[in-house]
Amino acid sequence: MAQLLTIEDLRIQAKRRVPRMFYDYADSGAWTEGTYRANETDFAQIKLRQRVAVDMTNRTLASTMVGQSVSMPVALAPTGLTGMQHADGEILAARAAAKAGVPFTLSTMSICSIEDVAQNTDAPFWFQLYVMKDRDFIGRLIGRAKAAGCSALMLTLDLQILGQRHKDIRNGLTAPPKPTLANIINLATKPRWCMGMLGTKRRSFGNIVGHAKGVGDLSSLSSWTAEQFDPALSWDDVKWIKERWGGKLILKGILDAEDAELAVQSGADALIVSNHGGRQLDGAVSAIAALPGIVEQVGGRMEVWMDGGIRSGQDVIKAVALGARGVLIGRAFLYGLGALGEEGVTRCLDIIRKELDVTMALCGLRDIQDVDARILVKGKA
Repeated sequence: MAQLLTIEDLRIQAKRRVPRMFYDYADSGAWTEGTYRANETDFAQIKLRQRVAVDMTNRTLASTMVGQSVSMPVALAPTGLTGMQHADGEILAARAAAKAGVPFTLSTMSICSIEDVAQNTDAPFWFQLYVMKDRDFIGRLIGRAKAAGCSALMLTLDLQILGQRHKDIRNGLTAPPKPTLANIINLATKPRWCMGMLGTKRRSFGNIVGHAKGVGDLSSLSSWTAEQFDPALSWDDVKWIKERWGGKLILKGILDAEDAELAVQSGADALIVSNHGGRQLDGAVSAIAALPGIVEQVGGRMEVWMDGGIRSGQDVIKAVALGARGVLIGRAFLYGLGALGEEGVTRCLDIIRKELDVTMALCGLRDIQDVDARILVKGKA
């Protein structure tokens, strides 16, 4: 096996091992994919100041995110269908995150259920919530996250309606997936993935099937999800969810300063500057480009994080320098999971940690808490 030294190395390996429809689901954006690409490429425009002859010993990346100690300011983002990148994917990713000392976030649209992940892991994890029209189901979902000991709730605000994702349509990615000839032929070339899936019972949306009214199997799931995402979601719903949850609340999907102000007023603990990985509004600004304005708007009244385009430790330090308290990685850890399962997620986090540590040192700093815009070349932020 070739040496896996970068997140790109993991991506190439995952593309070889994961069936096309599930790889494309993870590695694609909406419409022209312009915003998806900008999330990555805009990081390259930000230049760092190299410093020399300064003490680089005794470095630390330790921080906190919503009061929780983290070994570095990185968390695993909620990603749908994680258990289709690799059998039992959510459980494996949660274990790798716990081992690395960073938070894992379980998606509402996960394959392994909340209870399943809680039973098969030791560390508390975060739970991400989509708001459905069936408020009774949402209330029970919040209750299940509480019962499982989830330490924070992440409410995604930018998926009231689904963006145009052409690759998913062309690949027949539905619930259940369409057994087209092309898909069947492609599956035949992924024996390792197929053997893994044959060896697990976790193959449907564990948080929904058997829990939502009228959804007893995969065949009824597709129509339910198509009808359930709530286009009427409002800040009143955020208030209801905050009261119902009663714990740490994180709002994901903020890309505009006006919405950031409303997020502050909601009383949530953190917001995530995010465009859903470029999977919703194509033509929107990249997350890293939106970050400074939102940090300025919030003015320290709540924690500001970001996600979208993080592919290295250098990307992490650039986000922190621009005011992010932490970042979330989605595709980066999915590449690791698809490539090597739990070991691949561990490899992903090790790669990011090493790059973050070395970059911080070469910028002349020893503590991630001291990183700010001083490490950036002026006019390039």
